[in-house]
Amino acid sequence: MLLYLTQWLAQSYSGFNVFQYITLRAILGVLTALVFLFIFGPAMIRWLSQYQIGQQIRELGPQSHQKKAGTPTMGGALILAAVTVSTLLWADLSNRYIWVVLIVTLAFGAIGWWDDYKKLVLKNSKGMSARAKYSWQSLAGLGAALFLYYTAQTPAETQLIVPFLKETYIPLGLGFIVLAYLVIVGSSNAVNLTDGLDGLAIMPTVLVAGALGIFAYVTGHVKFADYLSIPYVAGVGELVVICGALVGAGLGFLWFNAYPAQVFMGDIGALALGAALGVIAVIVHQEIVLFIMGGVFVMETLSVVLQVASFKLTGKRIFRMAPLHHHFELKGWPEPRVIVRFWIITVLLVLVGLASLKIR
Repeated sequence: MLLYLTQWLAQSYSGFNVFQYITLRAILGVLTALVFLFIFGPAMIRWLSQYQIGQQIRELGPQSHQKKAGTPTMGGALILAAVTVSTLLWADLSNRYIWVVLIVTLAFGAIGWWDDYKKLVLKNSKGMSARAKYSWQSLAGLGAALFLYYTAQTPAETQLIVPFLKETYIPLGLGFIVLAYLVIVGSSNAVNLTDGLDGLAIMPTVLVAGALGIFAYVTGHVKFADYLSIPYVAGVGELVVICGALVGAGLGFLWFNAYPAQVFMGDIGALALGAALGVIAVIVHQEIVLFIMGGVFVMETLSVVLQVASFKLTGKRIFRMAPLHHHFELKGWPEPRVIVRFWIITVLLVLVGLASLKIR
C-alpha cells in the first residue's frame, strides 16, 4: 500500500525511489510488525484476561504446567494482525506470491481460531474434531497447491531442488501438488505440536522465517540465483517482506511469551505460522531444506508418531511423554533449559540449511 504511495511521490522527489528496494521494505516490515505487537500486546493480554480466555491444562501433563492454567491464550491473533498489517503496508500487492502466503496463513489461522474458540469460549474441551480440523487444513493446503501449480509460468516453479547437489532439480509434474499439500499441512501441524512450552515454538519459527527470507531473496534475484546455481523465479524476492513481517511479529510476541509466559499463541497462531513457513518453502523450492532447518518441529512430530505407534503395537511407550519436550521435562530438565537448548539446535540447523546455498 505504502509502496504505491512512495512510487507516486518519487515522481516529484527521486529520494522516495529507495522504497523500491526489497531489503529496505523487509526491514520496515520487521519494525512495523514488532512495534504493532509492542503497542497492542498489553491491551490484548488485558482483554483476554478480562474475558477469562485462558489456557486449559491437561491433568495428564507435567505437574509443573498446572500453574499455567488460566494464562491468556489465542494471542496468535495478534501475530496474524501484525503480519497482515505489515505486509499490506510494505509489500507489492500485485505480486501473486504475497497473496498466496497471506491467504494460506489467515485460512489456517481461522481454523485454529475456531478450535480455540470452541475450547476456551464455548468450553468444549475437545475443540474441533481431528477429522474436521484435518479436512479444513487439507482444503486450504490443497487449494494453495493447485493454485501454485496451475499459475506456474516456468518449469522451475514446479521442480524439487535437492540441496548440497549442484544443479540437481527433479521435475515433479502433478507430483508438485502432492508435495506442496504435504509440506503446508505437515508444517502447520508440526509447529502446533511444538507449541507446548513458553517461547518454544515462536523462536524457531522466527529463525526459519528469517532463513526462508534469504532463500526468497536469492531465488528472486537473477544474478544471485545464477551465481548460486539455483533456479531463478521472477517475483519470489517479494516474499522477503512477508518473511520480515513474520520475524518482527514473532519477536514481538516472544517479548510477552518468554518464560514465564504472559500469553500463549494458541492454535490460531501455531497452525497459521506453520502453514506460512510451509507455503513459503514450497514457493522458493526449499522443501527439503525446511525439513532440515525445522528439525525441532520434525523431532516433535516424530516423537508423537512413534509414541502412538509403539503403544498401539506393543503396549509400551518409547518416551515418558510426547511431544518430545515433555519427555525431557519429566526427566528433570527445567522448562527454560528445554526451551533454550531447542533454540540452540534450531540455530545450528538453520545454519546447515543456509550452507546448502553454497555447498553444492
